[in-house]
Amino acid sequence: MPQLALTVFVIDDDEGIRTSLSRALQKRGYKVETHASARSFLDSHDSSKAGCLVLDYGMPDMNGLELQKHLNANNMLLPIIFITGHGGVPESVQAMKGGALDFLEKPFPQSALIERIDAAFEIARRSISAKTSERQRQVRLESLTARELEIVRLIVERPSGASSKEVAAHFGISPRTVDHHRARILEKLGVKSLTEMIALVRPNDFAD
Repeated sequence: MPQLALTVFVIDDDEGIRTSLSRALQKRGYKVETHASARSFLDSHDSSKAGCLVLDYGMPDMNGLELQKHLNANNMLLPIIFITGHGGVPESVQAMKGGALDFLEKPFPQSALIERIDAAFEIARRSISAKTSERQRQVRLESLTARELEIVRLIVERPSGASSKEVAAHFGISPRTVDHHRARILEKLGVKSLTEMIALVRPNDFAD
């Protein structure tokens, strides 16, 4: 059973297709939201909602590829499954280059769409997990004091010179004070060693 926290956004200007897909997917336990146009989706979309798009290629005003470009440009990374009744090879190639999961030609077996949606949901779950981990990492780093962050930066940039004595000499403090800072840093970052700390930190975490 799909996780209800994830939504299938069906975007198609054909009301019959929207209705039939919505009913079929809801019967299988999916949470579904339908839109008659790309603009309708953009105007009402809540970025906190995760899931995937089942997106018609050939819509008026803004077609599927144009919506894909807009989403990519605005870092709205929802997995996309294109559906089309008249798309050709160039369109499908362009869609896949833009990161689409697949390009299905109507009529397509319902089982094929279900398979793609499940794959898209797995991608969405991994993305949510990665974003959650990154937020937690940022919160841990933000808990460090200015001096603790300076010590972390020095250790990351010069791991071979990261002894308490060397760090103490660099900052003009005692080795015992450095040991105290290190213990607090490891505790706040939720790691057990300097090696884990170095693996946790990114170069762009330090503002110049």
